[in-house]
Parts: sequence; structure tokens; C-alpha cells
Amino acid sequence: MSASPPRSFDDQVVAVALLSEPVRRSLYSYVSSRAGDVGRDEAAAAVGIDRSLAAFHLDKLVERGLLEASFRRLTGRTGPGSGRPSKLYRRSAVDHDITLPPRRYGLAARLLAQGVEAAAGATPAPEAVDGAARRFGRGLGTSIGEGLAPGTAPDRCAVLSEALGSYGYEPFDDDGVLRLRNCPFHALAEEHRALVCGMNRALLEGVVEGLGAEGLEARPEFEPGHCCVTVTIGPEGS
Repeated sequence: MSASPPRSFDDQVVAVALLSEPVRRSLYSYVSSRAGDVGRDEAAAAVGIDRSLAAFHLDKLVERGLLEASFRRLTGRTGPGSGRPSKLYRRSAVDHDITLPPRRYGLAARLLAQGVEAAAGATPAPEAVDGAARRFGRGLGTSIGEGLAPGTAPDRCAVLSEALGSYGYEPFDDDGVLRLRNCPFHALAEEHRALVCGMNRALLEGVVEGLGAEGLEARPEFEPGHCCVTVTIGPEGS
């Protein structure tokens, strides 16, 4: 599983906001409902607009990742005289998941599934889930640390804060302690606190380990309305 940061909140909002326009929403709904690729003529006829207007809106949906486009000759013929390939559309495989406040239940599901699959013999499922979360975290930490010059823990804490922000943690600096205002797994943590908070702590410990910053430490700290983990800068990292 990739540890690269997800699409930004702003990008996803802009993409989904395109569907507030009725014609675009109708085109998206039609293309999504079809089993195969849809051409411009078919899409235009389905929603009752002309071809050029359909092409404009369809390409806007492709530009923002809501649809995908490909080219193919619809006649099935090839060679001279077979005509130009037609531009065809299908629903994009990219997920658009917007929640307020930000949640990452898809990530939680993948980590839990990996943990269950890895659990075998005497290894308890929670321990296997923690292992999956730590591996993901290390991958993320390594990814965001690539290309950074050797520096102090505070330098790397700034990079860490930006990365955690992209995952919905809403970090803020509280006098040298990186606190996380939001839990991306809130509903799951409310019902399965020990399992999910343990997974979350392992993930964040993995990120710090992968980042390779001496002096940064992810610690459990339960405070109502916040994530259950904080990141502190010890004396050796200051």
C-alpha cells in the first residue's frame, strides 16, 4: 500500500463542487450508470444538450479526476479511411471522500484488514493490526523525509506537521508539543477505543521512526476532543 499523502482537501472539494452544476451532474450520473465507455454524442443525447457543450463539461470532469478519458475507433475498422478515434468517458477509479471534520475510515479499514490477514498462530489480532499500522507509518515517514538535509527535531517536526495535516489530524504546535486536534478514525475509536487508539499510536510512532528524527516521540495522551497521541520534542532533539 502506498504511503504517499492523499489528495488534498481543497482539490477534492473543487472536484466535487463541479457536480453542483446541473448539466455536469447529469453527465456524470449518466456516464457512471453505463457498463461501458460513453462517447460525446451518446452523452449529449442522454441529457438533452448539444455535442459541443457536452464535450466541454465532460472534459472539465476529466480535468478534476471525476471521469477518465480514452480514445478508440467506434467502427472497429483500422487503417486509412477508418476515421478518427472517438473520445470516450468512464467514471474515474479515484476515490473522492470528503468529511467534515476530516476522517480516514478507508485507511483504517485497510490497516485493520491487513492486520487480520497477518494474524496467525499465537499472534493476537490487535498486535498484528499495530504491526500493519507501524509499517504504513514508517513508509510515510520515509517518504516525507526523502531529500531532507540532516537537521534538528524541530525542523523535521514542521515537515511531520504538514504531512499529518494532509491526513486530517489538524496538528498545531503547543509550546514544543505537536498536538492533533482531530482524530481521523473518530467513530471507530468511540466504539473500539483500545484497538483503534493502539493502531493510531503505532501508525504515528512508525511515521516518527521513518522520518528518522532523534528526539521526536509519539506518546499517548488522552484529551477530550483531540487525537489520543501527541508528538513531543525531547531534550536531545531541541
